[in-house]
Amino acid sequence: MSDQPFSQDKLAGTLEEDQIYKTLLESTLAIPWKIDWATKEYRYVGPQIEKLLGWLPSSWKSVEDWATRMHPEDRERIVDMCVAQSIAGIDHEADYRALTASGDYIWVREVVHVVRDAEDKTESLVGFMFDISERKKQEQELERLRTQLEEYSYQDGLTGIANRRLFNELFHREWLSAIREQRPLSMIMFDIDYFKNYNDHYGHIQGDACLQEVAKILKSSLSRPRDVVARFGGEEFVMILPDTSAESVAELANRILQNIRDAHIEHAQSPIAPHITISMGVKTAVIEPTDDKIKFLHDLDRALYRAKRAGRNCYLSEPT
Repeated sequence: MSDQPFSQDKLAGTLEEDQIYKTLLESTLAIPWKIDWATKEYRYVGPQIEKLLGWLPSSWKSVEDWATRMHPEDRERIVDMCVAQSIAGIDHEADYRALTASGDYIWVREVVHVVRDAEDKTESLVGFMFDISERKKQEQELERLRTQLEEYSYQDGLTGIANRRLFNELFHREWLSAIREQRPLSMIMFDIDYFKNYNDHYGHIQGDACLQEVAKILKSSLSRPRDVVARFGGEEFVMILPDTSAESVAELANRILQNIRDAHIEHAQSPIAPHITISMGVKTAVIEPTDDKIKFLHDLDRALYRAKRAGRNCYLSEPT
């Protein structure tokens, strides 16, 4: 009988410690839980789960409830990873979209500790679930901004079409593709005729509007996904036309000349027409590995120069 008070005190102390531990667990914003590995059933889920997801703790019976309350796009990947790590006895983390009782999804993070028995086999899983929805929103916003900045770095700020940087990258890519496929590569270089006269007469604000309109016409003249028009600099533009024959690029050049004429952009100071006109240099070639792409551009520029010398408002091709 002499040890009875000690046993009661010890029991009381243990219960008090358990209550303190439970209070601490349930006062944190993280949601504690425990799963018995043999039965795959929840032994405990913190009451915070109801505030976060709307589900009663008592509704979390087994890992099946956990899996079905996960976004379908995340489910297979997350479940497979967590099961594999748990079997291997490896602590792990997982981010996924959890289903709320109202039918929405929020981002959560599970931090999982694998408890092993004396034989080093998985006995149970204990862990915490965290609400990371705000963090994910911030990450997504940063990714959106990064993508937007990347798009801006490839976009001409005035006209909205590809800039010189993107042109250089696409030209290199299509050059290599033309060598590999042995299909003709065509390009057109454009220059707005007497654009300095236009700027001097109408002013630079109207000059910018003219550049925007010409860029719009050039872009709308293209119909294939791989065809691209870029602002080369000043009033010069350039088109990359993969797998395009000399006959096809001639048809396109004539169509662009007509589209520019149909736009009727007034140019009172042009000595050749009362409206904006353009000159074009054209080149088509089947590219060989020994060819020089810088020379290709020089040839294109030379064809443009010849078109301007020939009276402008026309296109001329550089011989292949």
